[in-house]
Amino acid sequence: MKATYLTITILLLTLLTSCKKYVEIEDPKDQLVASSVFLNDNTATAAVIGIYSSMNESNYYFANVLTTFMGSMAADDFAYSAVFAAFDEFKNNAVLPGNTYVNTLWSQPYDYIYRANACYQGLSASTTLTPAIKDQLMGESLFVRAFCHFYLVNMFGDVPLITDTDVLANTNKPRTAAAEVYKSIIADLEAAKKLLATAYPGNTERTRPNKAVATALLARAYLYTGNFTAAEAQATEVISNTTYKLLPTAEMNNVFLKNSQEAIWQLQVVNTGANRNTFEGNTIISTATPLYRLTKGTTGLEDAFEADDKRRANWVAKYTTAAGLVYNYPFKYKVRVGTPVTEYSMVLRLAEQYLIRAEARAQQNKLSDAVSDLNIIRQRAGLGNLPALGDMGAVMLAIEKERRLELFTEWGHRWFDLKRWKSTSGDASKSRADDVLPAIKTAWKPTAKLWPIPTQALVTNPNLVQNPGYN
Repeated sequence: MKATYLTITILLLTLLTSCKKYVEIEDPKDQLVASSVFLNDNTATAAVIGIYSSMNESNYYFANVLTTFMGSMAADDFAYSAVFAAFDEFKNNAVLPGNTYVNTLWSQPYDYIYRANACYQGLSASTTLTPAIKDQLMGESLFVRAFCHFYLVNMFGDVPLITDTDVLANTNKPRTAAAEVYKSIIADLEAAKKLLATAYPGNTERTRPNKAVATALLARAYLYTGNFTAAEAQATEVISNTTYKLLPTAEMNNVFLKNSQEAIWQLQVVNTGANRNTFEGNTIISTATPLYRLTKGTTGLEDAFEADDKRRANWVAKYTTAAGLVYNYPFKYKVRVGTPVTEYSMVLRLAEQYLIRAEARAQQNKLSDAVSDLNIIRQRAGLGNLPALGDMGAVMLAIEKERRLELFTEWGHRWFDLKRWKSTSGDASKSRADDVLPAIKTAWKPTAKLWPIPTQALVTNPNLVQNPGYN
């Protein structure tokens, strides 16, 4: 846990001054103490939306490039072709506790959790806000807290559960069992869902959580914790919402545009220096030989697509060198630099909800319904329907394939999937990661499924215990 928290007054001032580009709200002109921030709608709103601005204000942050890129390299989406020790540790599943990026992946979510808690407490105590705005902002604060805890528990396993702003207590808090963290995540999302408005707030862009955003993450949380009935119900709720639709095959290149009809939640660009749109696109799209290349070989992503799969045609780019060497790299984001801004960072989108529902249905032995959901995703990719699949094992392998090809290089999906699914070998102690990754990771160890607790966190919090395999 970070020991050097800002005071709530300084914290909120930071939020208030960082949010101007996120929505057009007049920034406070004078220094405010924490209690006064939540006296009026504008400053209270600015305090909350400043968290989103902070999430996406610079490159290699938890909420843009880091989670996606490190998760992709830890799994089998792509590899970084140059020698760079900090990246090689993720690529080789040999992350060291002193790795700069693993420290960021730990510390930044806790920073956002602290800010969300500070906002939630200030909002709860306020008696002067418009009730609908107060509810919306409290719902957003709970959503951010749940969102950050979700990624922490999937990256590190048992993690401290932080639900207040007691710095002294939290700095020395031991790890909380993952099951308890998930209970808190689900409770926060259920509460947020009741508080959040149906419509997107503010300027109506899809950059602040509404009810569907909480529902979408809730569907995923229920899936990950094995409550398949609830996961199916939550995903169905999102799928049935006419605000969202899968774009047709001919428009697949538009999926990652800002405010795409497939977008459930995106992070708006707040730092457009050098005409960048997203940090993901600006980083991964190269003007020369690409550094981030799809994995090759019989188990590689490059050859995992069927011949007519439009996802490969639209979301993978090819670079041919003067010597005739061909490299394939992710191309979901099309803009390296460009103005005006046309792309936002995609966090949650509709296609995942079909895949969540397919898996939830399969686990309830609703096999034909599960295959129907997969076929919707396949049809959009320009592929034919799957044949009838007569057992859950076959359906789960089809789900695994479609999740890999649909969600590659997005928010660590492939990494999380391989870790959470059981091995097909029948060995209950193993996961799908143990089945799949040793083929391309010569140093793979089962303990690599969790990243190490960062050295800095262990130094500042003596009650933390390191993950197995990193001592």
